[in-house]
Amino acid sequence: MTSALFIAGTDTGIGKTHVACTVLHAVRAMGRSVCGMKPVASGCVETPLGLRNEDALALMAASSTPQAPYEQVNPIALRDPLSPHLAAAHENVTIALPPLRAAFDALRACYDTVVVEGVGGWRVPLAPPELFASDIAKAWSLPVVLVVGLRLGCLSHALLTAEAIQADGCQLIGWIGNRIDPQMDAVEENIDTLRMLLPAPCLGILPHGLAPEQASSLLDRVAMGF
Repeated sequence: MTSALFIAGTDTGIGKTHVACTVLHAVRAMGRSVCGMKPVASGCVETPLGLRNEDALALMAASSTPQAPYEQVNPIALRDPLSPHLAAAHENVTIALPPLRAAFDALRACYDTVVVEGVGGWRVPLAPPELFASDIAKAWSLPVVLVVGLRLGCLSHALLTAEAIQADGCQLIGWIGNRIDPQMDAVEENIDTLRMLLPAPCLGILPHGLAPEQASSLLDRVAMGF
C-alpha cells in the first residue's frame, strides 16, 4: 500500500522544503518511487505554463521520474506571498479539501510514497473559520514529521507546535532539526533540550548549507520508517 508523510514546520521560512527534498532523496535511495506534494502554495510567479511555486518545483526536481503534472503536485497556486487565505481572497479562489484530496490520490496511484509539505506553520488559515493547514494532515490521517528551524526561539515554537499536533489527534512520529542559523549560540544544548522535551524522537539534524542530495543519508531513519 502506498505510504505518505506530512512535513509540518514550526513556522514559515524554517526549511520545510529543504527537509522534504532531503526526505525525497533518502526514499529514492531506498529504491522506492516517491513524489513530493505542496497542496497549497502562495507567492507563485507567472510563467508561460501558468503560476509556478519555487518550493513545489524543488519538490518535483527531487522526486522520482517520470515527473507528475505540476497541477497534481501543487493544485492550489496563489500569486501573493501572503497567508493562503488572504492570497486566495485576492484572487477569488476558494481553498477546499476535495480538490486537494483528488490530486493526492492521483499521486498515490503512481508512486510508492508521497511526501506532503505543509504551508507555513501548523495552524495557518486556508479558509477560516473552517479550514487550516493542519486539516490536511488530519483529514488524510498522515503521520507528521515536525521540522524545527534551529534558531533563537525555536524551543517554544517546537513545543507549542508539537502540543497542537497531538491535540489534533495526529501522530507525531518524530522531528528534524534544521540548522538555518549557523551562528546560533548553544546549538547543541538547544538540541539536547528538544530531545528531552519533545514527545517524539529526533530523526536527524541537517547541517547548514548541505544540499538535499548530499544530506539524504542523514535521514535514512525517516526513509526506512514508512
